[in-house]
Amino acid sequence: TGPMSSECLGNILRIIVSTEYFKDQYLSFSVVDKSGIAWELTETMASQCGYTVTYSNWSNIEFRASVLSCHSHLEKDVFVVTIQIKASHTHDMKNATIHLKSASCYYGPWSPRELLCESNYMEVSVRREVPQTIKGLTQDELDDWTLTFPETKREEASIWQIVFHQPEEKKALLVRDAWSAGYGFNTTDTRVLLRIPYTATQIQLFEVDIFLKDQGIILSAVRSSTFYRQRWMILMVDTTVACPLDGVNYTDKTIIWTVPKYIQPLSTGATSFKDVLVEAGVDLHRLSAKEMASRKYVLLNNLNAITMEIPIGAEGGYYKTSVSSGHHGAKYTINLFLEHQWEDNKWGLTKNTIIKEIETPFEQVEITITNNSNMSARLMNVTVGTFLSDVELVDLTIDKETVAVAQAVQYGYLTYQVRYANGSKAYVIQVPLDAPSIKKEYMRADMRAYTLNVTLAFIIHPTNETFTVPVLTVSTVKDAVLPSARGFCDERNLHLVVTRGNVDQNWLPFISDYHLTPEAAQKHSYSLSDNGTHLAISVPFLSSHVNYEDFHTSGIKTSLHLTLKDGVTLANRRDFSVSCRFSPSELIQCLPNGTVVITAVKLVGIADLDTSLLVLRDRRCKPQLVTEKTATFKFNVNTCGTSRKFNSTTMTYENDVLYFRLGNGTPVYQLKFVCWYAIKQTVDVQYESKKNPVPSVKPGFGSLALSLKLFKEKSYLDRYQDSEYPVVKYLREALYFQVELIQPKDARLELNLDNCWATKSPSQDSLPQWPILTNGCENREDSYRTVFHKVNYSLKVKFPQHLKRFEVRMFTFVQGTTLLQE
Repeated sequence: TGPMSSECLGNILRIIVSTEYFKDQYLSFSVVDKSGIAWELTETMASQCGYTVTYSNWSNIEFRASVLSCHSHLEKDVFVVTIQIKASHTHDMKNATIHLKSASCYYGPWSPRELLCESNYMEVSVRREVPQTIKGLTQDELDDWTLTFPETKREEASIWQIVFHQPEEKKALLVRDAWSAGYGFNTTDTRVLLRIPYTATQIQLFEVDIFLKDQGIILSAVRSSTFYRQRWMILMVDTTVACPLDGVNYTDKTIIWTVPKYIQPLSTGATSFKDVLVEAGVDLHRLSAKEMASRKYVLLNNLNAITMEIPIGAEGGYYKTSVSSGHHGAKYTINLFLEHQWEDNKWGLTKNTIIKEIETPFEQVEITITNNSNMSARLMNVTVGTFLSDVELVDLTIDKETVAVAQAVQYGYLTYQVRYANGSKAYVIQVPLDAPSIKKEYMRADMRAYTLNVTLAFIIHPTNETFTVPVLTVSTVKDAVLPSARGFCDERNLHLVVTRGNVDQNWLPFISDYHLTPEAAQKHSYSLSDNGTHLAISVPFLSSHVNYEDFHTSGIKTSLHLTLKDGVTLANRRDFSVSCRFSPSELIQCLPNGTVVITAVKLVGIADLDTSLLVLRDRRCKPQLVTEKTATFKFNVNTCGTSRKFNSTTMTYENDVLYFRLGNGTPVYQLKFVCWYAIKQTVDVQYESKKNPVPSVKPGFGSLALSLKLFKEKSYLDRYQDSEYPVVKYLREALYFQVELIQPKDARLELNLDNCWATKSPSQDSLPQWPILTNGCENREDSYRTVFHKVNYSLKVKFPQHLKRFEVRMFTFVQGTTLLQE
């Protein structure tokens, strides 16, 4: 059958064009006359010449031609129509392929008057009669009709002029003027035809009230008389035509189409009417009473009207996707036709054919999103739909970036269709859990939530309407690795080293509800370092963010509490602490000149203690330096109520740091301290001074052993093995490189990188090349600049100065818009 097939349907020839055959092509329709001239089909030309182009369903274009269309050839009741289709992949129709389709149909017998109500025009064809000669009319030049429509032969009879009967006046137009106004004409040996577009200026609209309702049925009508010449006579025929414009209602999931009978002005002058035939169908195919019953159609022929009732969704129509205010929905479409033949005492037999395409109002349809993720395979799998077959997925918006379906695989997104037996379909989206766009969030215990957030963009064929579907699904997996910590102390500091897990990348460190940023750590002389895998914190035991639990002669029990909080909600996620005893001697300094410096600490058990109100035995002696948790006194041993004792070798000074509550003479806090001084102690000190030599640098030469390694994560703990190459990465995914000085192991040496570049092949001198480091710095022309990572001392890294670590975003070489491959 090829891309086109034809069918004869009474006074209509239909040609079906397969859109699947011409997929992704621009089409241009033309009608070819019997001389071989192709007349391009425009909307104006189609309505004037008796052609209709429409979509019959999702996959077909329907071309319809009237039996007396402009360029059809009629001979012995057989009419021939030839169409030409140009198909091109570009809008300018260059390099178009041409397809021809010619079809012929027999039509007869003719009724005295035939009416056709098409979707884009009205048509009336009447038998030519020979009334008495009309005098007093001025005839146009003989070649008027031939010049207007060159295809027409100079025949014995031709149309001369048409008179439109309007309420206020009659208006006569010669053929050429009427043709220029958009009216269509044709004549045969036995018939005269007038064709009127619904946009014509002479159309009158009037309302017919059939059931005495508030709103009747609107009809489009033109009352006209057509004059034609036959030899020496001027003849006239009534070419009045009227077609219903509406008459469609919807109730209880049913379409009700009402067509009035014997309407004015078609019945003007007639006094008796008799129905001869009432038939209806779908797509110009007549349906028997049995076929209508099987589809639950109802056809009612009443006194004043013919009514069809069609269940919405019934066989014969089809649903098509639609969009309203951005919402996805559907409309039910059915192409009905009605043929009504009647006899009256003026015309005899009249045949009226009405073609009516009915489209129901928009009805929103919810789109189902089903999460079929396979957590054991670490794969998110989402089914979106179902959709009708006129819907196509075209784009995905991932992390605010819109990409075509074909390019989505570069982001880890695999999409494919699932088709069902009823013609509908769904789309499946598959994404690995480790894709960069998948949001990972710690939930509880060992659970992590993986969130897929992508927006799908669809297009509807052939209307090119678009709509989007946001897809937001969450899957939980038992794969959370929580951070762990170890704590230790040295003589003056408390240390916590946290080993990162896979859930705490955005958790923030707090000590005593104080957010410890690098700036805050520097302000308080704390140590804070984070290399991506380990977070190390060091805090002096005499600081405002440690807790003092008790003190004893054996030591001061001091604790440091670290809380990791969610970076967005600030909810507590993980708590760590380290507790140690420090020597009491850290709190007191007994200077040789008799000055004592004593630091008192606030214990956690005395929450209301104000360190500024601490005193010595002599309450006039107050602290010289106060913090929230400490108070420091500085005084001479001979003051502030200090007591003194002697023995043969030492001299002892004692005092107390005291805290009194208001109105209470008994201290609630007492810290006793003692200073011992040796009696008659002699110390010999010997010293000498030397001048430091002037520093100098001498160049050296020798062999260096270097290594370049690629690691899987920012922690630089797990490198790629030889068996894992080549390594496959998504665009803009991070690559972690490490350059190490293997030999010599000399602490005086420091490794510095000067230039580093990437090539398309293993040869370092091949082209093209892209610089990653230039003169030891990142390439400033790169959209994603190289990031250096600090290397700290550890058990595995004895010489941090021998290593350089940097991060590069994955890229590819292109030439213009073409991807270069090795």
